Amino acid sequence: MENDNNNNLKALYIIVNAGFADEVVEIARQAGAGGGTVINARGSGPVHKSIMGITVDTEKEIILSIVSGDVVEKVMAAIGEKAGLKSPANGICFIMPVEKCLIKQ
Repeated sequence: MENDNNNNLKALYIIVNAGFADEVVEIARQAGAGGGTVINARGSGPVHKSIMGITVDTEKEIILSIVSGDVVEKVMAAIGEKAGLKSPANGICFIMPVEKCLIKQ
């Protein structure tokens, strides 16, 4: 079944240092997300780089989660609080709208 409700579903992308994806998925679940897909990634910068006093590692994990618009802000806030830039996970996240998707019913 297709879902055309582009106002209700959001794609939440979370980028964290390698090794923190499982913890972040659990944080997201506790805040109302259903789970996520983890993708191993590598940044294009030097192995360790300091940006505004924050060390950036190039080995990353990207978590993609499709979240209801009703809870996306709560999920983002929980991730920012427990796994944000000032944590060892060094996480950042952003939201993109979902225009259309296939869902299992």
